[in-house]
Amino acid sequence: MGARTMDIILRAQGVDLFYGEQHAVRSADFTLARGEVAAIMGSSGSGKSSLLYCLAGVLPPTNGSVSFDGVQLSALPDTELSALRRERIGFVFQYGELLSELTVEENAALPLRLAGIDKARAHVIAAQLLGRLGMGDLLRRRTSKLSGGQSQRVAVARALVHRPDVVFADEPTGALDSTNAAHVLDEFLQLARSQRTAVVIVTHDAAVAAKADSQYTMSDGVLAQRVMA
Repeated sequence: MGARTMDIILRAQGVDLFYGEQHAVRSADFTLARGEVAAIMGSSGSGKSSLLYCLAGVLPPTNGSVSFDGVQLSALPDTELSALRRERIGFVFQYGELLSELTVEENAALPLRLAGIDKARAHVIAAQLLGRLGMGDLLRRRTSKLSGGQSQRVAVARALVHRPDVVFADEPTGALDSTNAAHVLDEFLQLARSQRTAVVIVTHDAAVAAKADSQYTMSDGVLAQRVMA
């Protein structure tokens, strides 16, 4: 517990989020250590995705605070907040959200290119990571020609290629069949842990949550940490 307390990368305290009169997140407290995998489990409409986007600095909380590596996100100008999300955070979405006009390799290399890394080097790094995900033979393929499992592997590569501090994953296997879901999740978490990238996974699936180091449940906007056996 002591080491975890000293090595917190993300902390939320008393986070509320309102959409008009709807109280989507209610006084949520959350901590994430470097390299930790945390799962937030809840049904549709429970507020888990809203909390995820507050933690990622995409949505400002109505009340409370979110700090990333000791810096309160609300204190950052928009340009610095955008740079933090671009350089130190990764995202994996349920449906990949890949750019169909780009190849597999170009999609995975995108965070490196946005960080100013030259094309040749960015593509080498992306190709190496894609190879570890079993996508090495499909580097030049357009993403519109991929299966669901292949698309999510590219999304995982894009999220991890710049070695971010935290990846936020919103139902990352929700659109896959159970076999593909298990394989993609295992590959994702193995890679993240190998580079000590922390992960926050939002899911409705207990099997996905079981892979995490810590588990939370969310219902009607209320977050509660589960005691791990």
